[in-house]
Amino acid sequence: MTEYTPPKVWSWKKPNGGTFASINRPIAGPTHDKVLPVGKHPLQLYSLATPNGVKVTVMLEELLALGHRGAEYDAWLIRINDGDQFGSGFVDINPNSKIPALLDRSGKTPVRVFESGSILLYLAEKFGEFLPTEQPARAETLSWLFWQMGSAPYLGGGFGHFYAYAPEKFEYAIDRFSMETKRQLDVLDRRLAETEYLGGAGYSIADMAVWPWYGGLALGRMYNDSAEFLSVQDYKHVQRWAKAIDARPTVQRGRMVNRAFGDPAMQLHERHDGGDFETRTQDKLVAAG
Repeated sequence: MTEYTPPKVWSWKKPNGGTFASINRPIAGPTHDKVLPVGKHPLQLYSLATPNGVKVTVMLEELLALGHRGAEYDAWLIRINDGDQFGSGFVDINPNSKIPALLDRSGKTPVRVFESGSILLYLAEKFGEFLPTEQPARAETLSWLFWQMGSAPYLGGGFGHFYAYAPEKFEYAIDRFSMETKRQLDVLDRRLAETEYLGGAGYSIADMAVWPWYGGLALGRMYNDSAEFLSVQDYKHVQRWAKAIDARPTVQRGRMVNRAFGDPAMQLHERHDGGDFETRTQDKLVAAG
């Protein structure tokens, strides 16, 4: 490998290669005008079923299962590979141009909420669910929620990028981020040896945040053959926790919303009503012509 010497001043070179080269750029703001659609429900979600998007749809389905009618939502598909996140309407809700983004229209003044952890916290406080109110359980739950925010970029942007998406394989980068990902799995495994769920006071937004990333990895759903590469079967407590959450009907529904890849029977591009899971998955729409 040719040694690289950074220039004194970095400049953007296009294309930079890799899976997401067409949407990567060093500036913020919209690239085009596009008004976002608005549905009939109080909560408007603009997202894609990546791990960060799944966190929020799982939370909303959990709230609905508990009978919170105010948690009804319209979920609109944002195709990030097509640059939908750079439309002016989306940028108005999330100036960082990342999914998911939520608009709460239940009050007099709409409330925008962006960043997946912030959305989970907002919904937990709005509906009084999945976040303990008493200490120390509340602090423990929030600590694991924010652990995910700080840790997952090493899994996704680090390991996932260099192992699965980079145009070339670099041993140093793959070794560096594999080591960190396995360390994180060990952190989780040690915690889950002590308690059924991460917060220690039952299933919570901490589990909803961590599971789409690390549960998906443990279940072999991420980054090609990465489960074998990282020996995820060795983390027995993570495996137990990942399978238990995966079995929840609410989680199964949440995984389907805004999914535009994989098994067509698991793809519900948009969700506007609970009945959509039975009638509007992509396999049924294709079959109906």
